[in-house]
Amino acid sequence: MSSSTAAAAISPVLAEVVRSGFVEGHHRGSLVVLAADGSVELAVGDPYAPVFPRSSNKPMQAAAVLRAGLDLSGERLALTAASHSGERFQLDLVRKMLAEHGLTEADLQTPPDLPLDPVEAEAYLAAGGVRERLTMNCSGKHAAMLAACALNGWDADSYLDPAHPLQRLVLTVVEEVSGERVTAVGTDGCGAPLMAISLTGLARAFRHFVLAGEGTAERRVADAMRAYPEYVAGTRRPDTWLMREVPGTLSKMGAEAVQAVALPDGRALAFKVDDGATRALGPVLARALRRLGVDAPVVDRIGRAPLLGGAAEVGEIRAAF
Repeated sequence: MSSSTAAAAISPVLAEVVRSGFVEGHHRGSLVVLAADGSVELAVGDPYAPVFPRSSNKPMQAAAVLRAGLDLSGERLALTAASHSGERFQLDLVRKMLAEHGLTEADLQTPPDLPLDPVEAEAYLAAGGVRERLTMNCSGKHAAMLAACALNGWDADSYLDPAHPLQRLVLTVVEEVSGERVTAVGTDGCGAPLMAISLTGLARAFRHFVLAGEGTAERRVADAMRAYPEYVAGTRRPDTWLMREVPGTLSKMGAEAVQAVALPDGRALAFKVDDGATRALGPVLARALRRLGVDAPVVDRIGRAPLLGGAAEVGEIRAAF
């Protein structure tokens, strides 16, 4: 590879790590911002290259469950699209969803895990809790997938197989709403199939959800997530803060530092930090939201990422684009 080709392959810096006035590190990645008409307003790096959206694809998976005939709404539908924190109200609802369809926690094929939220995980461990399938952050999605299988008479043991009827339906939804063909299929952390699309396709997908017609699967998912954001994430999570404090906003993060957001008029964004550092998510998201014209106190809250030294604040992670 020539030096010019190698340089072109290096993503630009999205965020800087600044300690005591000294830039000690960088987080590189790609980002796209769409205008209300769907055109690309800002492109940083290569937002046309395929990525795994990770949990940012959960609205698409939830829409597939609805298309499969499962009648969910409200908190249950929001939890289907969730990376929940493992808070008690979330876990209680997963249990109810399973029981309502004749299922148990043993039917879940999520890997045993602790609550995603550190505060919840600490309290859970202090109370003697151990890693369980239920407490894994994707258990709401898996409960809904199993319920869809029960409704349709589909095999439940293979519900995570990419060739399963439900997962083929997920792929159809992903391609329809993103306007792209899936270029690769992998396995997500929860075991579910994961479809690769570009960041531009991901932003288009979120735009599609907020602009979809009333009663469509996509609009039902978007409406449930926006009405019950605490079930999508948790009480201490930026997705919840943003959807609660900027009405009409749809927001979902994913592992490996992926984020997608759409505003009710069709403006949208998506980005991925190459090294997967979630500590860069807030500053990058806040800067991108400002590029979209969002001016609300929650943006400052999301963007704040202080660095500590000797228990005192000595620096920050800040956006660099």
